[in-house]
Amino acid sequence: MIHTADRLHTVEEYYFSKKLREVRQLMAAGKPIINMAIGSPDRPPHPKVLETIAKAMSNEKAHQYQSYQGLPELRKAIADFYQQHFGVILDSATEVLPLMGSKEGIMHLSMAYLNEGDQVLIPNPGYPTYTAVTKLVNARPVYYDLTEKGDWFPDLEKLEQEDLSNTKLMWVNYPHMPTGAKGHKELFERLVNFAKRHEILLVNDNPYSFVLNQQPHSILEIAEAKDVAVELNSLSKTFNMAGWRVGMLLGGSDKINNVLKVKSNMDSGMFYGIQQGAITALNSGREWFDELNSVYRKRKTLIFQLADRLGCTYDKNSAGMFVWAKLPDGSTSSEEFIDKVLYEKDVFIAPGTIFGSNGEGYIRFSLCVSRDKIREAIQRFEV
Repeated sequence: MIHTADRLHTVEEYYFSKKLREVRQLMAAGKPIINMAIGSPDRPPHPKVLETIAKAMSNEKAHQYQSYQGLPELRKAIADFYQQHFGVILDSATEVLPLMGSKEGIMHLSMAYLNEGDQVLIPNPGYPTYTAVTKLVNARPVYYDLTEKGDWFPDLEKLEQEDLSNTKLMWVNYPHMPTGAKGHKELFERLVNFAKRHEILLVNDNPYSFVLNQQPHSILEIAEAKDVAVELNSLSKTFNMAGWRVGMLLGGSDKINNVLKVKSNMDSGMFYGIQQGAITALNSGREWFDELNSVYRKRKTLIFQLADRLGCTYDKNSAGMFVWAKLPDGSTSSEEFIDKVLYEKDVFIAPGTIFGSNGEGYIRFSLCVSRDKIREAIQRFEV
């Protein structure tokens, strides 16, 4: 008998991977399921982006292996984007690394910096992949609490009282998923200073900055942040390119080089046409963001109506493409609640518990659903 690696015993299949099989089975059985759980943009990229990738197909370079560091013009477009929208100056040759989606960056960073037994500070609630990858590289997740009372920000004074001598890396994610809490410069300054004091690599995962957020911030805006911090970003949410798998890692050249040592052994470069499409997307004007946010703003208003039907409370000023809603007092567990809604109303919502124990008592709605479908869901709760 051939046994699996021990690391497979530390992780489970991703919740949505399992749950979506059940949802597809219900749909195959004729159930009219409305999926409000997944943050996968349902609208296309800008037409110019699609034109660019189509044109790139005929380029003689398109079907060759590409650079592990991406096209120089893509790195420049990323650097220009960060300067224009965040005021962050990056050397496109040494401080920018295109990725095949930011999710791979989570793995690459962990492989580059974590040894067996190293501690990793992970937000609770937070993106489940932080925990899964930490376990896959045999490091140890240490959760720090985010609570509604604390505005979903880390209590750094409390963390200072912990033994951080073996802590190597800290994940932060603002605008925060799943709650939509917005980051700000004061928070990032405190985080950078905390990381300096304890010699911790600070990673800000920043894919939601331009979705329903009028004041986008990067942790790299903070003076000397590059000494201890890097940032992940992605075109998935900002430019409706989730399936294209285009992300980026930004930070000091030493950290970029360390990650490149891992990445260059795991892929053979991003498809030329996708890189060209990404360049076009990054050069989009203000009107693209205005149109994107107009769509999500209208959907969000309807999601609030649905949340009201369920007796939930929520923050109207949250950022990102989700609505994080607190269940009414006396409700069953989050997972029991969403299963009841799924089986009785044919509406699939994400339970807060998949993001950590502090997600109990909350549910998450996605804005990646048409207004007609949201209205239909609302009507199902009027019966």
